[in-house]
Amino acid sequence: MAFDHGERCATGSPWKLKPWNTILKDKDHGWSPLLWVLYLGFFFIDPILSHAVARIWLVDLAGAAVFLVLYLGLFAIEKPNTLVHIGGMVLLGLLYQPINSGACTFFIYAAAMLPFCVDTKTAAVIGLATIGAIGGIEGLLLHINNWTLFYSAIFPMIIGAGNTFFAERNRMNHKLRKANEEIEHLATVAERERIARDLHDVLGHTLSVITLKSELAGKLIDRDPARAGKEIREVEEISRQALSDVRDAIRGYRSKGLAAELVQAKSTLETAGLTVQCDAATTMKIPAVQESVLSLAVREAVTNVVRHAQARSCRMRVEQQNGSCRLEIHDDGLGGSSAEGNGLRGMRERVEMLGGTLERTNHSGTTLTITLPLKESVAGRQVSEN
Repeated sequence: MAFDHGERCATGSPWKLKPWNTILKDKDHGWSPLLWVLYLGFFFIDPILSHAVARIWLVDLAGAAVFLVLYLGLFAIEKPNTLVHIGGMVLLGLLYQPINSGACTFFIYAAAMLPFCVDTKTAAVIGLATIGAIGGIEGLLLHINNWTLFYSAIFPMIIGAGNTFFAERNRMNHKLRKANEEIEHLATVAERERIARDLHDVLGHTLSVITLKSELAGKLIDRDPARAGKEIREVEEISRQALSDVRDAIRGYRSKGLAAELVQAKSTLETAGLTVQCDAATTMKIPAVQESVLSLAVREAVTNVVRHAQARSCRMRVEQQNGSCRLEIHDDGLGGSSAEGNGLRGMRERVEMLGGTLERTNHSGTTLTITLPLKESVAGRQVSEN
């Protein structure tokens, strides 16, 4: 059984009851409260053995009814004031001890429940010592026999000490569940951000190519219908590929490889009328995660060149050196603003997640330089798993 003190102090009706199925499915106690209540039978041993009169029986039954309200309320009330419930049990023990030696049962219940109702071991120890002292002092004042005194003062502390261990374990489990829920939430947010970045890169690039080819087809339709038809057919193929890319982005598969991306980038830039120089070794071996990030960086960078740079030429270079892979894309256009858009920001996040760096300079056009370590890191494995 675990109680969240923060929830207890929250606003709302303090007497709102939990649904019964929620109580029984609780991860900390489940059906146990219904079993523990059987120990209340010890309270009725004294009136049975002493052949108590009806009036005593009625008083004892009234006390048992009050106890059940206090006890079950700990589990059934949405935000119980747990210390009030525990204090009520101790008070029942004080009131019934003079007329029923079985009232020590109330002290035992109070001590058993207390460790689950406080936040720390220290508070539990202080509370158990208080309950034991109350039971012991009253027993001495009433001159009860040693066994009854033991069950009123010592035995409750023994039971409470044992439950302190289980209460601490429950609190740790509760914290662990909260941590797991937070991790799941953060993973969900991260996945949404990844999908948003990938869709931005995929659709931004593809729509730019479609726009370019459609404009080119429109210019050629009168003087070169065959070439215009070819461009329109390519628009259709690109549109179909875009659908596949969107599905792949949602599933987490990022690209078809850096070499294929460079070929596509060269074609896109040439369609836009740029002179393209591409220097990349065909024998490079790049880990899949790093290759995926570089491929998306090429796609985003080329999309920015086509959309914003108004450049006449573009140079792309990929090389390996000192255990790292270096991608450089330079255009002779107008240069970009210092502010980073969503695409560049997403690119930087991916690169830095793998321990790399991204630099952008706007001298004589725009130069984008990305350096990635080729050794797969823990972050890299997490990216690949996502």
